[in-house]
Amino acid sequence: MNQTPSTSTPQDLLILSVSAGNGHVRAAQALAAAAATLQPACSATHVDAMAHVAAGFRKVYTDWYIQLVNRAPELWSYLHQKTDETPHSATSQRLRRAIERVSAGDLLREVCKARPKAIVCTHFLPAELLMREQQKGRLDAPIWLQVTDYDLHNMWLVPGMAGYLAATEEVAFRMRERGLPADRIHVTGIPVMPGFSQPEAPELARSANVTRLGLDPVRRVILMASGGAGVGDLPSMVEQVLALQGPGCDFQVIAVAGRNAAAHAALQALAQRVPGRLVAIGFTQEMERLMAAADLVVTKPGGLTISECLALGKPMLLVSPIPGQEEHNAGFLLEEGAAWLAYDAIGLGYKVARLMAMPDKLGQMAAASHALGKPQAARRVLEQVLGR
Repeated sequence: MNQTPSTSTPQDLLILSVSAGNGHVRAAQALAAAAATLQPACSATHVDAMAHVAAGFRKVYTDWYIQLVNRAPELWSYLHQKTDETPHSATSQRLRRAIERVSAGDLLREVCKARPKAIVCTHFLPAELLMREQQKGRLDAPIWLQVTDYDLHNMWLVPGMAGYLAATEEVAFRMRERGLPADRIHVTGIPVMPGFSQPEAPELARSANVTRLGLDPVRRVILMASGGAGVGDLPSMVEQVLALQGPGCDFQVIAVAGRNAAAHAALQALAQRVPGRLVAIGFTQEMERLMAAADLVVTKPGGLTISECLALGKPMLLVSPIPGQEEHNAGFLLEEGAAWLAYDAIGLGYKVARLMAMPDKLGQMAAASHALGKPQAARRVLEQVLGR
């Protein structure tokens, strides 16, 4: 997707994300991909706001966040709670926004050059910056804010937006209770890529994708796509579950290491030691097909990842939630019966073994997941924003 707005042709839609974690970017990419399928055509451009801010600010905002949640989760939990309780009018919040404005001059110029008819932000940072531009009369395009988790934090309560796009009715309720205008709140779900938007399509059939991967379609398949802090790295997690014994433990595993080359190499070596039981995948753009092959998905509860699982009706075993937003995402799924939670490495092995021994329970969780899924969320967002 083109990351530089045109300076000559106005855009129907400008989508702004922030690469602090990957979920906000993936939601923006999903909206851009869905816009390309609309009739009549919709010109849409996705811009990562972090590509147009001062280098020092970008490093603090993205690298600091990732290091903090990995190395000091207790501190992140405190900060998440503290900022949720701090009103936007507080001195600390005003100072934060002033620093952001000083660092984001290039971003604001890019937005002006794009001349968009509408703007969707998948992170609160660009929404806050553009709100001020609108208040100063320097921007007249309507700005929409897409919340990308299954709970609501104070930072998402940016006043003056044309509309607020919520994952669930509860998130919409929380928006209203915390003062956002009810007539601007819309329950759309969280946008997922078009590959997840047609769960009944033949290319997403479980058996076809299991066979395509060289696995046995009769035996159940676990997709493991996360090795967060607290439960060990992905190769050790996979090795642990493959060593399980007992009823139902003859399952197969698809392990996705992403861009972690060391983890991918370790998984490939492990696959050689357990022939026919493990498929090791590195970076992939076919996650929907891998997920379609799975009977259970072991993952961290990021807002976009679980939205993809829900779109395909997949039961989940959640590991290592980041304090704050991911813990709240996990709570939502547990309450609705679509997931279990493993608190540590021991719990991971125990709960995988238990679920594999209870196919009826897996089926109930899959049904709950399917009921929660919103595979057409991206299109619903575009319908609201573009009035189509």
